[in-house]
Amino acid sequence: MNANIKLFKSIELFEKTILKKPVDILYHRIVEKDINGNNGKLKDKVVIITGASSGIGRALAIEFAEKGAKVVLAARNYAELVKLKNQIRENGGKSIFFITDVTKKDDCKKLINSTLDIFGKIDILINNAGISMRANFADLELFVIQNVMDTNFYGTVFCTKYALPHILKQKGSIIGISSISGLTPLPGRTAYVASKFAMDGFLETIRIENFKRGLHVMLVHPGFTASNIRNVALNEKGESQKETPRNEAKMMTAEKLAKIISKATVNRKRNIIVGIQGKIAVWMHKNFPAVTDKLIYYEMSKEPNSPF
Repeated sequence: MNANIKLFKSIELFEKTILKKPVDILYHRIVEKDINGNNGKLKDKVVIITGASSGIGRALAIEFAEKGAKVVLAARNYAELVKLKNQIRENGGKSIFFITDVTKKDDCKKLINSTLDIFGKIDILINNAGISMRANFADLELFVIQNVMDTNFYGTVFCTKYALPHILKQKGSIIGISSISGLTPLPGRTAYVASKFAMDGFLETIRIENFKRGLHVMLVHPGFTASNIRNVALNEKGESQKETPRNEAKMMTAEKLAKIISKATVNRKRNIIVGIQGKIAVWMHKNFPAVTDKLIYYEMSKEPNSPF
């Protein structure tokens, strides 16, 4: 039996024995159990959410508003921000928005200062704004990497820099919406993976620097989540790929992820990995990295028009 056949046999066994039946059982036992009750602990908390106009950010805004938080929406899409603000207010929530490009330091500073002018405090900053890409590094224009890093990493750095002293006053929370790709490699997404690894390292260090000051820092590592991020992911030329290469219907919804995040925020969790498959991937990568590299390569190579 040659090496390729052995690999495929191993993959089939891995999928049948680990990724299928246990996922169905453990998902309902762990993920869906008690994700709705926050006992009013978010009421009147001032929460800034970047990248709030769509996907996970939008779901987080609705979820935190439903739990009684005062939600500050930050994104570039004016029309979608207006719709979301109106939806939240029509449902009895409290929300304002600011047009914000997190790649610009002045926009981030204005976001923080404007929030303070209106609400007088900041309890929670959720660094969610993000963009992805899909191409082999060998084919990738370098400016694409810069664009992804500017949004995913420097957007987090800028907003955190200006918000930190005010969140410290509240002994509040700084949250980074990272990814399983902040803990494991993912071929065809070099810039995205690099940005999430950078975000993780940055916020982990912020946590330690403020260890005695009551700051809560949480990193969220979801697996593939149904959102618009893959549709607008950049190709090797920096253009939107327009269509997702994966089956979005089989992914966790942004709404369910938002409920998990709000509960973890209340409980001041440190780091969370969302989804059994993600937990398995991280554990496998840590303990069996060579095998996991092959499994990841095999899985991602099955995507339509895979770049490798």
